[in-house]
Amino acid sequence: MPQQSKYTDAQFETLMHDIIYAIEKNHANRDLSLMVLGNVITTIFEQQVEPGLREKMAEQFTQVLLKSINGK
Repeated sequence: MPQQSKYTDAQFETLMHDIIYAIEKNHANRDLSLMVLGNVITTIFEQQVEPGLREKMAEQFTQVLLKSINGK
């Protein structure tokens, strides 16, 4: 998801590597991986996003995800 970020490439790569490593270590298939990642995203929204902003932010996240997987 190319975008200007306040985080360094190293911060991003380290966290992404840790998450992928955990999925691979547990031999999680696609369905389990997506279920877990979906629940992680839901937890982040519930704990770190104000209730009134959640729906809008989830819609924005979904649009970025769709653009990312469609190569746009």
